[in-house]
Amino acid sequence: MEWNMVIAYMLTWTAYGTWLQGDRRGYVKDGTVLKPNAELEAINRQQMKSGTVELTKEQRISAAEAIMNEAKELNQKIFALAVCNNHIHIVVQNIDMTIGLVASHYKNAARLAIEKLGFNGKLWTQGFDKRYCMDEKELAVKIAYVHKHKNNNAEVI
Repeated sequence: MEWNMVIAYMLTWTAYGTWLQGDRRGYVKDGTVLKPNAELEAINRQQMKSGTVELTKEQRISAAEAIMNEAKELNQKIFALAVCNNHIHIVVQNIDMTIGLVASHYKNAARLAIEKLGFNGKLWTQGFDKRYCMDEKELAVKIAYVHKHKNNNAEVI
């Protein structure tokens, strides 16, 4: 895949403890969707250093605002954003910055905003998932997917 052919991408990351490896819904590891594995999920749950995190409405709103502000700082267009109680989806235009660095900017901005509201502890799981948009059709599909979260107590933009 040529990087300059990517017009946008969707990033997804989860709140700590809400979607463990082995989860009954399946899970993503290194870009591959894997099947449920109850034993692996149980091991991961036992290894958790703190409790499962679910974002309140106030935290979701604050995180969404922080991500929007960070996008302005990065001069990056957001096509769609859903801040749910247990994960975040964001579809953004491709810019001249590594996806890992972009994801780090957004995860940190949301974390700092939520910490200002009094949260203390591990907030996000390590890493993120990325899905590329090579054309307008793929971009429209990703945007529609994010907008489906409107009925799930999510702050959707």
